[in-house]
Amino acid sequence: MDEITSYAVPLTALIKEFNLEVLHAPEHLDDIMVTTDDVNRPGLQLAGFFDHFEASRLQVIGMVETTFVERFTPEKRRAGFEKLMKRKIPALILSRGLEPFAECTEMAGAYGVPLLRTEETTSSIVSALIASLKVSLAQRITRHGVLVEVYGEGILLLGDSGVGKSETAIELVKRGHRLIADDAVEIKKVSAKTLVGSAPEMIRHFVEMRGIGVIDVRRIFGMGAVKPTEKIDLIINLEPWNDKTVYDRLGLDEMTTTLLDVDITSLVVPVKPGRNLAVIIEVAAMNNRHKKMGYNAARELTERLDTYFKTQGSK
Repeated sequence: MDEITSYAVPLTALIKEFNLEVLHAPEHLDDIMVTTDDVNRPGLQLAGFFDHFEASRLQVIGMVETTFVERFTPEKRRAGFEKLMKRKIPALILSRGLEPFAECTEMAGAYGVPLLRTEETTSSIVSALIASLKVSLAQRITRHGVLVEVYGEGILLLGDSGVGKSETAIELVKRGHRLIADDAVEIKKVSAKTLVGSAPEMIRHFVEMRGIGVIDVRRIFGMGAVKPTEKIDLIINLEPWNDKTVYDRLGLDEMTTTLLDVDITSLVVPVKPGRNLAVIIEVAAMNNRHKKMGYNAARELTERLDTYFKTQGSK
């Protein structure tokens, strides 16, 4: 069972990434972590409705909320912001360069809530924050394997140690493809149907080759031979050839491997001397692209054979 790791993003990292202006910073600003990949616009909360409110979300106030709260009396505004701030939200962000209400600044200071501002429109900053948080806080696992990009397809090579994954990756790099990760692949679930793989920072661009040692692919083959991340489109399991195993020869049966509740198309490729794994993986990548575009060679061959035998049987 893979262990799924949860992550948090420092608020200061988001302030730097989105160039947010700090209007009020509590003493513990460096310790504030964002743990939820969603953003809330607290119009209902400022009116006093807190059912199903998730305090761990970043809060963004735009022109709509500002215009709404302007109608309140100062006492009602103060009460609304106090109810919001006392729930220890990670931060309140004002969009469009809006000026904060005096009651907002007062309650932010009283409850130690960071008050931030951006010149971006509300929809722009909300969507950008969500996109960034989806990636930074994505569920992730680490698998032993190799991730390469072949003809635009992200291919995850799995198999026992010593089966030839790293050597195959180097051969693919020599043929013009790109390495993403060797030995350890960090896999993130960035959407309901999408997995993205990358290498841990410590071993990024390095490959271990038995008999030679560790090499830096970026320095030997150039920057064009590596890539920081790639979507996982196909999983290829490499295993030593077993004469007693019946391997798929047509490709009609579509196998999948489930990682982080996402089903990824997978293949089993037997390994033995004389088989050019780099060429096999190139063909597998191109064939997988054809299938995604609606063409299946195995199905077409089967249909031709069915038509032929029906024709012969009718004579």
